[in-house]
Amino acid sequence: MARWLPFPLLSLALLGTWLLASESVSPGSLVLGAVVAVVTAWSLTVLELPRLVARRPGIFLKLMLTVLAEVVRSNYAVARIVLGRGRTSRRSGFVQIPLDTRNPYSLAALACIITATPGTVWVEYDSSRNTMLLHVLDLTDAQDWVAVVKERYEKPLMEIFG
Repeated sequence: MARWLPFPLLSLALLGTWLLASESVSPGSLVLGAVVAVVTAWSLTVLELPRLVARRPGIFLKLMLTVLAEVVRSNYAVARIVLGRGRTSRRSGFVQIPLDTRNPYSLAALACIITATPGTVWVEYDSSRNTMLLHVLDLTDAQDWVAVVKERYEKPLMEIFG
């Protein structure tokens, strides 16, 4: 089965997305969606992704709650800045953050978390030095951001993905 359909859940999700986007379950939409889903799954085999081993579901849940709280807090802070009710002297800037993890799943999750949080953007990853470049809308202390990313996000991700 893995030879014919290497990523069955992904293929099923793609087919479902295709049918939702086309707003039809006609035979033509089903066949075309299935072809797109299977071809996409086959093309992903070229990437040779490492096996995903996710552990510690309790830490995962705690991390998701932390991210949710941070997104809400950051939305409020960015809204205050945009509406002019924040500090009058804001300074945006870049922070170079050394990372301990090289796991591609941890890095991808960290990129999603950082970019989903208003006021921060993952700008660049330097694989040779294993550092990420972070842009912060309201930068007060770069070392605080290094500590936040490493302790609040990277450390739990390393426990989850290894």
